[in-house]
Parts: sequence; structure tokens; C-alpha cells
Amino acid sequence: MTTTYPYQFKSINFSAPRPGVKLIVTGAVHGNETAGTKGILRVLEELESGRLRIAAGSVTFVPVTNPMAYELGQRSGERNLNRNLFPNEAPQDFEDHIANWLCPLLAQHEVLLDLHSFNAKSEAFVMVGPRNNDGPLQPFKHEEKERAMARILGVRRFVDGWLATYGAGVQRRTGKGDDAELSLQLRYGVGTTEYMRSTGGYALTLECGQHQDPNAPDVAYRAIRNTLAFLGLVDEAAPAPIALEEMEYLSMVEVHDKLHEEDRFERVWSSFDPLKQGERIGTRGDGTPVLAPFDARILFPDVNARPNHEWFYLARTGGAFN
Repeated sequence: MTTTYPYQFKSINFSAPRPGVKLIVTGAVHGNETAGTKGILRVLEELESGRLRIAAGSVTFVPVTNPMAYELGQRSGERNLNRNLFPNEAPQDFEDHIANWLCPLLAQHEVLLDLHSFNAKSEAFVMVGPRNNDGPLQPFKHEEKERAMARILGVRRFVDGWLATYGAGVQRRTGKGDDAELSLQLRYGVGTTEYMRSTGGYALTLECGQHQDPNAPDVAYRAIRNTLAFLGLVDEAAPAPIALEEMEYLSMVEVHDKLHEEDRFERVWSSFDPLKQGERIGTRGDGTPVLAPFDARILFPDVNARPNHEWFYLARTGGAFN
């Protein structure tokens, strides 16, 4: 029996007679992350009123990408939309139906700005993609364009290395090489930006701040307006990029799994908390300490992780962004 869902999908497009870049901006991929939705609605009001005009190219806005999760006020509807994001001929859940609508829409565009927020109190940051490469995991050829766009969003913190680090964790977990089963599991790491890059475009995930931070919608709004100017979609001067010396650049390099239900963190960690080599992060169920293997920042610590799933990531600071 086919499940009937009382939801519909909505996108709003503005196109100019003059050719240019095709941009798509998404909000509420996770239903409790509404900063992007609010930022998008503010820009839409400016476009509808005529105070802002698309002068070249086109922009598509998706204020609420996951309407079920948005209505419920929670991260997911029936599963995490930002994982295993591919069209599915036999959809198994509501997020599969979203993917069947969203993936073709993404493929019609060249650039994606995906707006999110996070749970712990911290500053906004942007997730960037891989370096240019011809590898099997995430081949890419738009590194320069993507990283140039990242520098005009209005944030100073930049993180890369997500899919490669996630993939290394999958390989360790399965003990398998590059085979069909591994490839299937690696698909779980693909979300909006990864899918956009797979179509030949480039994409950024902007984490606008803590979910309830009243400034987070302003971060989203500023990023949208800056992106429109940077890509030449509006007749405004392109914003100046953040200076390299003002940036904080981190590369995700390791993922550590929760092995037992009794594994516990040493304290309540937030993303970007600094760690010194040898510092105790947590304790395994058998009493073995979990120590930082090098000076690092902890990312995405998950107190609710299940055994044999990601528990936390480690990132190194420094390195050359360009």
C-alpha cells in the first residue's frame, strides 16, 4: 500500500532575461533548523516588493525543504534527509519522496547554498568540499570557485574533509575495500552538497549558528545577499572576501566510533572545543580512556550515538585554504 502524505513541495524561482549563473538556496533540510528559512523569506520579500531585482541568471529558493520535519519542529521526518540523498524508484519513506523531487531540481542548477543551524552554542561556520581531484569518492573540479564563494558569506570559520573522513570510518567499520557493499554504505554520507557536486556543480553548507540564536537568521540573510552579488545575479558590488589571516580553517581528519553502549564522554563537549594531545575525551565501557591523539578540535560529538556509529570527529587547524 502506498503511503499518502499531507505535504507538498515548493520552490520559488526568479530569472532574468540576461544569462548568468543558476543558483539554488535551500532552508530547513532539517526541520528544526529555521534560520535559513527566515533568511530566505526576508530576501523573497525584497524580491517580491521590487526592492531587489535579479539582473542576470536565475535563483531558486526552497524555504522549507523537508515540510514534514518542519511541521513537526524536529530534525527529521522519517529519516535524515541529508544522508543517502539520491532519487529512489521505490521510495521507502517521506525523505525518499523529497529526494525524488529535490535531486532533479538541484541538477538544474550550478551552485547550491544550503542553510543550516546547530544545537550547541557556537559561532557560525561553513563546510566546504574537497580539493580538485579525479578520485572515486568525490571527484571535483570547482575548488577555486567554491572556496572563493565561501570567503564572502560573512563567517570566519571554515571546515573541510567531511566525506573523506566519513568514508575512512566506513572502511574501518566494514573492513572492506572498494567494492559494491562499501560503495552502498558510502552513499549514506551523501547529502545536498555532495549530490550537487556529483552533478557537476559546486555547493556550500552554511551553519548559521545555534538553532535559537536570534542572530542566526541575519547570518543566513547576509550570506544570501552576498552570494547574489558575488555571482553577479544582482547589480551590486561583490563583497570583499575575508582576509586569509582572519580565517580559522580546520580539516576533519578522523572519526571515532562509539563501541559500547556504556562508552561515555568525559564532559559535555561542543563542536570546536580545543583538545590537547593526551587529553581525555571519554571512557570506554571497559574503563579504557579515550585520549586525543594530537592537538585538535572536536566536531559533532554525539552523546546519543549508538554502538558502531560515529561518536565524534577530530579536526586539525591550520593549513593553506587556497
